[in-house]
Amino acid sequence: MKLVELHARAMDLAVEVVDTVRPDQLDLPTPCAGWTLRRLLEHCVGQHQGFAAAARGAGPDLALFADAPLGADPAADFRRTGADLTAAFREAAAAERALWLPEIRDGGPFPLAQALGFHLVDTLVHGWDVAAALGGAERLVAAVDGDDALADALLAVSEAVPDTPEARAPGRAFRPGLAPDGEGRFDRALALLGRDPAWKA
Repeated sequence: MKLVELHARAMDLAVEVVDTVRPDQLDLPTPCAGWTLRRLLEHCVGQHQGFAAAARGAGPDLALFADAPLGADPAADFRRTGADLTAAFREAAAAERALWLPEIRDGGPFPLAQALGFHLVDTLVHGWDVAAALGGAERLVAAVDGDDALADALLAVSEAVPDTPEARAPGRAFRPGLAPDGEGRFDRALALLGRDPAWKA
């Protein structure tokens, strides 16, 4: 399966998780240190919008990736911007377009496959963050581990993320890696990115 379709599958799984969020749960803590569920979803929606703009040819404008305020229905915001990003990635694939991503290293431009990999990891890991904040990510983990192509893509990109003091410093996307404790590919990817698969609020 092409990476653009694997990303679409990852987005569908994340949407399933976010669709279960209730308004009274937005102040719950998440595995992202110091971030509530509201803050995490604002980040995700902002990233959807930034990556979509990049996929449609925007230059290295950091403001395009700013966190986005949520409306009355945060799940609808996540679903709408996720669907737009999926469409934008498909447009970029048809145009064979590289993407400027100003938050990553020198900003690029990055080949589309690399940009897709970046956001596929972001989508699944933040989907897990949401599910863990809600009290259980087992269903999401099982769905990913049961999809060999998706689980392999997640693990391959996670293994390629630099684990150096500079790359994993406070404020960066990921914390220093942890020793994998489990056989599942999703759990191994989480540990590589500094997430504890057993995290509880």
